[in-house]
Amino acid sequence: MKALVVSSPGTLSLQDIPVPAHAGECLIRVRFAGICGTDLQILEGYAGFTGVPGHEFVGTVEAAPDDDAALVGKRVVGEINAGCGVCRWCREGEKEHCISRSVLGIRDRSGAFAEYLALPAKNLHEVPDAVTDEQAVFVEPVAAACRIFEQITLDPAARVAVIGDGRMGLLVAQVIKTVAPNVTLLGRHREKLEVAASLGLATARSDAPVDQSDRYDVVVDVTGRPSGLTTALAVVRPRGTVILKSTFHGEAPVESWPIVVDEVTIVGSRCGPFAPAIALLASGAVKIDPLISLVAPLSEHQKAFAVARQSLKVLLRI
Repeated sequence: MKALVVSSPGTLSLQDIPVPAHAGECLIRVRFAGICGTDLQILEGYAGFTGVPGHEFVGTVEAAPDDDAALVGKRVVGEINAGCGVCRWCREGEKEHCISRSVLGIRDRSGAFAEYLALPAKNLHEVPDAVTDEQAVFVEPVAAACRIFEQITLDPAARVAVIGDGRMGLLVAQVIKTVAPNVTLLGRHREKLEVAASLGLATARSDAPVDQSDRYDVVVDVTGRPSGLTTALAVVRPRGTVILKSTFHGEAPVESWPIVVDEVTIVGSRCGPFAPAIALLASGAVKIDPLISLVAPLSEHQKAFAVARQSLKVLLRI
């Protein structure tokens, strides 16, 4: 099959490789896959991953174990973490923290930038007819945004800031707005802030000074940059909450004393529930059309990744 392969940091090439082994799992023909910030960081060396990257996808199940044969022919999206099934984390339904887990396109498992991928049936969610292929690619990142609601109780009257005007920031802000309407997207790029405004989001410059009395109850860092946490701590109120959504290669230097003095709660936040994400996309509460900058085949991967570094969402049609 054709696949994009990371062989070393900074090296991505289109290769012919074997279809992934799928004993006990479902084999999925990928229809579309999305390039996200984590994929760009993987190219820089994040997680030390080599192989086929990509974890945002929609595809069609082509083969499945006998017990899951009803999935064959279904259009699906997939949770990216595959746990061992027997450890404490897996028994408690938290496979995202299984020590032995593999992660699609990130850790010990070939990803979605290929004609085929394999995942356990329990990771798959059928896509309803109301959700297009292009929308379905966004289920995984929208689910990650929904994870916030599982981790904190968000007061509908809370003042919330989302820092980062990229693809993930625009999704997180839309998701939060469904619960807490007073949300502001803070960014540095005029054209991306204009996209946010077209989605009905309040916007402001992330480098503008914030008065002590105007600081936010909850701040979500989706910058994908080491400076994101510093910015978040500068705009969160005392006893407020900072939620970290950024993953990047390298360290984030930060002064810790403001966290202690202001008694700030810091929450790491990663993968989330697919069912509410699918519902938000199906209802139109989260809109994705303004976020798509390019749709390209695997053969145009160099152009696709170049655009993804400078623009919003790039989809690979596979």
